Order: sequence, then structure tokens, then C-alpha cells
Amino acid sequence: MPDTQRICRKCLLRDMPEEAYFQNMYTSIANLSEDDRASDAEYERRLVLCRECDQLLNGMCRVCGCFVEMRAAIAVRHCTGVEKRW
Repeated sequence: MPDTQRICRKCLLRDMPEEAYFQNMYTSIANLSEDDRASDAEYERRLVLCRECDQLLNGMCRVCGCFVEMRAAIAVRHCTGVEKRW
């Protein structure tokens, strides 16, 4: 008998429980290849700088709309602010 419970993987963030979309982001970060992922030290350095930024709002950058934890985890990404922080 097939499982009758379906998990929708194409929901809008607003349709998902808050912890589910954060877990999805953290899973995506954990699954980045070593070549694509910033080092742990660089990741933490970037997040420290983001925490000090006036453009940070609820984990998102008000300049570009990204989740800063995701952007900071990717080695080749950079701050999108006018005054680049990292």
C-alpha cells in the first residue's frame, strides 16, 4: 500500500512551518561541496560582519533579499551592499 502522506517540496516559504524552511537552508549548506563552501572560519567571520549591518532583517539582506547564512556559506559569494563588508 503506498504512503498516503505527501510532502510538498514546492511550497512557498510562507506555506511552510518556519523551522522547516530554516532546516532546508541548513541542509543545503551542509550539502555544499568542499570546493563551493567557505571555510568554517570564513563563514563565521562573514556572519559577524552581517550581524553588525543595518541591512540585516530577520536573517535576510535588505539589499539583495538573500538569506545571509546561505550567501555567507558559499565561497565565491560576496556581500551585496554598497559598502562591501566581505
